[in-house]
Amino acid sequence: MTTRWLTPEEQRAWRAYMAASRLLEDAIDRQLQQEGGMPHLFYSVLAYLSEAPDRRLRMTDLAERLKITRSRLTYVVTRLERDGLVRRENCRWDKRSSLAMLTDEGVAVLERTAPGHVETVRSTLFDRLTPEQVGQLEEICTGIARGLQGEDDASGAEDVPWRRRSSCSSSPASS
Repeated sequence: MTTRWLTPEEQRAWRAYMAASRLLEDAIDRQLQQEGGMPHLFYSVLAYLSEAPDRRLRMTDLAERLKITRSRLTYVVTRLERDGLVRRENCRWDKRSSLAMLTDEGVAVLERTAPGHVETVRSTLFDRLTPEQVGQLEEICTGIARGLQGEDDASGAEDVPWRRRSSCSSSPASS
């Protein structure tokens, strides 16, 4: 097999992407830690639950939306439960699943933290782009995500994070 090395243009684009994504995630994490006492992933769990009907989602559906493993989500939800921001419930229609539910306290934290988060996203990302570039960014990221999720072909559909099982994860009933 011959290695397909990156062209100089691809190498510059790759390094620019890596620098921008790391700096952006760092800026968002710092803001959320300062204002909400939580990392970006924890905030994202609260945000997705706030948008769900009755502020509840099946854990497997939440893992898929967040693009993370179910074991990582279980860890995050456990931490949020300890803080009183999320509660877990048994799923009435699927005995193998459980639901994550946003509590009133979780809503209050989200409402208090959201304005600063949105301002950070706007100032670090969208204020630096033209409207045309915003559309291009969406198109590029959507195309990459579809390919990695196996939507373009069946090649990677089973290897997406929310379907992976870690070697120390529990049975499907814990999802």
